[in-house]
Amino acid sequence: MSPAPETVVAEPVAAAAGVVDAAAPPSIFDRLGGEAAVEKAVDVFYERIVADPQLAPFFEGVDMRTQRRKQQAFMTYAFGGATGYTGRDLAAAHRRLIRDKGLKEEHFDMVAGHLAGTLQLLGIGADLVDEVIALVATTKPVIFERV
Repeated sequence: MSPAPETVVAEPVAAAAGVVDAAAPPSIFDRLGGEAAVEKAVDVFYERIVADPQLAPFFEGVDMRTQRRKQQAFMTYAFGGATGYTGRDLAAAHRRLIRDKGLKEEHFDMVAGHLAGTLQLLGIGADLVDEVIALVATTKPVIFERV
């Protein structure tokens, strides 16, 4: 994915308002096992994706070390392990892939399947895998600019 000049800094509403609920349930990030678990999941996830002949072309020429780092930062934020995220918005990050390489919603679904498979392989329970995939599904209309 090519670098872009725009960045997005996002914060959950409660965090931005300074509201902290000590009784709040643990985040997805914490329930997955924290930083080390997300890092391992991202590594296995990308091993699976680049081995998939239908998805590998989208990553040709991509610095996978950098891609892994970006994905880990995004997942850490999305799963509640960070209060902010600095990076390109999802639509901008995928626009070139959609336009130039034909990224479609079916590819998104395959990627989500690899994420679910990765989490299962790493011993994450079915309920938490389902919760992660439900969260990930909310990004599809953003990526494909249907919102």
